Amino acid sequence: MTSKSKIKGSSYERDVAKFLSSHYGETFIRNISGSGAYIGGTNSFRKANLTEAMIRHAKGDVVPPESFNLLNIECKSYGSLEFHQLLNECRQLEAWLQQLMDASDDTDVNILFFKITRRGQYIAVQATEPWVTSSNYVSYNSAKLGQWMIYDFDNFFKLNSLLLKTLSNPVK
Repeated sequence: MTSKSKIKGSSYERDVAKFLSSHYGETFIRNISGSGAYIGGTNSFRKANLTEAMIRHAKGDVVPPESFNLLNIECKSYGSLEFHQLLNECRQLEAWLQQLMDASDDTDVNILFFKITRRGQYIAVQATEPWVTSSNYVSYNSAKLGQWMIYDFDNFFKLNSLLLKTLSNPVK
């Protein structure tokens, strides 16, 4: 029997895919293959035997359309997150970011969607990209994974919707 937390996570992945599909007018789908676990971390050797399209479908929780070919997405839905730990080290956030980065390639645009019950939805993105900011974001420094920016979900898309698409599919 599937656990409640697994159902909650799968539901949030579908919600994110549905939002992105509606927002961009293109098809994003929930990854049903077990996400980045197949090619992430110690399993990265598997990429050598896969095509680029197969790799894109095996990474992340949401499979983007071809026009977002560099987008790597991880989704988390949890009951709580200790936001005060963002000032030091937040082990929960570190684990989520590590999972995102395990499936990532050097050229990927990595984005963590996370929903905290009765608190809201948030986005974490690497600070190495030229994201548009306002006063409503938090900077998070991971000793292992570098600098990240955490936005309110709606605010991120209000400011960075077009930029996310542009960065996810650069002109070659």
